[in-house]
Amino acid sequence: MSSLALWIALLSAFVLAVVRARPAALFTFRTQDVLWGIAVGLGLRLLQGVLTRANSSEFPQLGPLPEHESISWIFSNLVAPVLIGPVVEELYFRAVLLVVIYQLLRRGSGSLAAAATATLVSAGLFVILHVVFAPLSLLGSVQLFLFGCTLSGLVFLTGRVWPAVLAHVTYNGTFFVLGALGLVLA
Repeated sequence: MSSLALWIALLSAFVLAVVRARPAALFTFRTQDVLWGIAVGLGLRLLQGVLTRANSSEFPQLGPLPEHESISWIFSNLVAPVLIGPVVEELYFRAVLLVVIYQLLRRGSGSLAAAATATLVSAGLFVILHVVFAPLSLLGSVQLFLFGCTLSGLVFLTGRVWPAVLAHVTYNGTFFVLGALGLVLA
C-alpha cells in the first residue's frame, strides 16, 4: 500500500511538471531507444553481477509461489518491480527532477555543471527512496547510485527519457528472470 501512495505522489508531480512545461522532445520515442535500453540494462545487470561476485554465490530466488494467491504473487514479484516501479521512477527522477534541476542551473552555472549537479541530485534521491523502502548495504547503495547516474547520462545523451525507462525495466526484468529460474531450479 505504501508503494501505491508513493507512485501516486510521484506521478502527480510528473503530471504537474509536464502540464506546465510540455517537454515534447523528452517523450519522443525512436526505435533505437529499445536498443539503448536493452543494452544498458543488460550491461548494468552484468556489472552488478561482477561487483557482487554473483558467480560465487547462490542463485537468486523469488519468494515461493503460493497455491491460492498467484495473482498477488505475480503483481508483487513481476508487475510492480518490473513494469510499474521503473516507469514511475524514471518519469519522476529523470523526466522531472533531472530536467528541472538542469534547467534551473544551466544559465547560471553552464550546461556541464548543471548536468553534473542534476545527475548527482537525481541519483542521490533515487538511492534515498530505495533505502526508505528496503535497507541496502553500502555496496548496494553505491551500485544504485551509479545506476541512477548512468540512467541520467542516458537521458542527457539521447535527449529522451524512454532509453532510461527501458534500461530500468530490463535491469529489473533480468532479476525477475534469474529469480524465477532459481525458483524452478531449487
